[in-house]
Amino acid sequence: MNTIHWGHGALAWDLEITDDAVRRAGSSLPLVEVMTAGHGSIWSSDNLVGTAIGERLRYRAHRSSSEEDWKVLVVELCDEVSGVAVEVTYRSPEGIPVVRCEVLVRNEGDAPLRLESVTSLVEGQLAAVDAADVLWAENDWLAECRWRREPVRLTTADRDGRHRAARPKAAFAVTGRGVWSSCGRLPMGGLTDRVTGRTWVWQIEHNGGGWRWECGEHDGAGYVALSGPEDRAHGWSRVLVPGDEFRTVPVALAFTEDGGPDAAFAALTRYRRVTRRPHPDHERLPVVFNDYMNCLMGDPTTAKLLPLIDAAAGAGAEYFVIDAGWYAEEGESWWDTVGAWRPSRTRFPGGLQDVLDHIRDRGVVPGLWLEPEVVGVRSPVAGILPEEAFFRRDGVRVTDSARYHLDLRHPAARAHLDEVVDRLAGEHGVGYLKLDHNINPGSGTSSRAGETPADGLLGHNRAHLDWLDGVLDRHPHLVLENCASGGMRMDHALLSRLQLQSTSDQQNLGRYAPIAASAPTAVTPEQGAVWAYPQPEDSLDEVAFTMASALLGRVHLSGRIAELRPAALALVHEALAVYKDIRADLPRAVPAWPLGLPGWDDPWTALALSTATTTYLTVWRRGGEDTAALTLPHLSDVDVVVDRLYPAASRSAARWCPETAELALTLPAPPSAVLYRLTSRGAAR
Repeated sequence: MNTIHWGHGALAWDLEITDDAVRRAGSSLPLVEVMTAGHGSIWSSDNLVGTAIGERLRYRAHRSSSEEDWKVLVVELCDEVSGVAVEVTYRSPEGIPVVRCEVLVRNEGDAPLRLESVTSLVEGQLAAVDAADVLWAENDWLAECRWRREPVRLTTADRDGRHRAARPKAAFAVTGRGVWSSCGRLPMGGLTDRVTGRTWVWQIEHNGGGWRWECGEHDGAGYVALSGPEDRAHGWSRVLVPGDEFRTVPVALAFTEDGGPDAAFAALTRYRRVTRRPHPDHERLPVVFNDYMNCLMGDPTTAKLLPLIDAAAGAGAEYFVIDAGWYAEEGESWWDTVGAWRPSRTRFPGGLQDVLDHIRDRGVVPGLWLEPEVVGVRSPVAGILPEEAFFRRDGVRVTDSARYHLDLRHPAARAHLDEVVDRLAGEHGVGYLKLDHNINPGSGTSSRAGETPADGLLGHNRAHLDWLDGVLDRHPHLVLENCASGGMRMDHALLSRLQLQSTSDQQNLGRYAPIAASAPTAVTPEQGAVWAYPQPEDSLDEVAFTMASALLGRVHLSGRIAELRPAALALVHEALAVYKDIRADLPRAVPAWPLGLPGWDDPWTALALSTATTTYLTVWRRGGEDTAALTLPHLSDVDVVVDRLYPAASRSAARWCPETAELALTLPAPPSAVLYRLTSRGAAR
């Protein structure tokens, strides 16, 4: 047996070679599982693991290298029976216990092969199943990032009995479908050992719904397998003629020896920061006002916008985004006519440009809402672009909710969108685009001969990322927000390119609290846009509650702020002043949850963001007792100074106990929320 030692100070990733079979140290699973039409499984099941090709793959070569601050390992494997050759590429950033993996499959045989599934990562021997919990996140419109945790044994039963081969035929599986990558579930999961705190958290870095992960039992221990689209869940296949290649979607796995899920999410946060496209917005964190939520709701006009612009600028907003409706004539039902993205004449009698200029005159950067990938069935664009520029199945355009979907592999579709973005950013001087997406056209597109819809969708997904790269190459200071019916596209493939993520369309300030608190599991704090929408009829406690929800993320100010009474408006101004004082710390802070990952109906919810010297803590109370104990283990035995930052007039009371690392916090009657800063006495400001 030979061992390949690879990694760095924060990650040890050892591979063992026995009889030319390569396995992770201690695991009996292959590095990659491959299913083809002619080479199935060695154990009939619904799982990604147990494939015949995976079992037969043998070592060919490996090479390791360093690329700037990254360690790279490539392992070459081959199966002489099928002619399949694979390259498994592991990458890990120095000092961060996260490994990124993708697989290249090549047909080195003399006959075509129909691929039906290829895993991006397989990892076994994660934890003793009896002591392990699986983590996953339900993700629905208006109810995003709802993490759940249950013992693995609830879905992977102990089957010890007279059967000698008690290998499972099923596993706990989570699957995404369609164009919304996070509709139903986040493309993430985790496994944690209840006894030791050892935890693994993973993400599938794919901007479409063609993905699957499974977590189950193999050889008495937990395993995880991560994949993009595959045959059983998505109807995906890809024919490789001799010499052809296919590359899987990338995935990432974070690991912590102790510290539980909080420590693993912290590692994943640091990894996300080093794998995204650099942009000045990630450091500046400007305050955004958007006129949609609990405000104009898609009905902008010059008369309605001007007082909002003045109020937003006066409060401290640095961007003003005109949301949906700016392209539609007053009274028009615009849902099925969109696609040309030309300003309305009737909504803006002096022209949209006059409104954009007014925004700039107030020292604020103008922005617009855009839904680039859709074309309404009554849009003139629908008859101008060629048939091949749209999603089609069996030669018929796919229609969903009276809209067509562009296929960005086609040059005409891409040229159309490039013209739109270049016109808005150039001619109109727009510095911010909110990119929304509100339809789901099913399994995909089979516009090309012989392709399955799922494979066509994968091609479009990759073309979509390439198009976004092109937009930012041409307009490097343009800020792009990722939105899809709120958080239906919350994935790292898009967030490695786009600067902000809409976390929800939730209009109830009480229901938003667990979404805002959980968002840093899926997106870095400096990219997580949270609505703060005070209303004239809100109590002062409600105004403070909605403003506090956004202070450890990206403030998306909205609501009818021009109509607020003075005391409420003062709370808005106070919140934005506090945010501007602390925002420089947020791009270096990592999250933790002192009350555990938030539950949808929890009466108390808390989110902590910590740098090397400072911890910011937002706590929401929606019910329950008036006092809660919040655990902050990283501050154990530290003499902490506790400062209330917002709201200054809060009736809250806090007491720190260094021996137990607990903050006893009392909040007045719900709804109430507060932001604290905790520093060690020597580092106190």
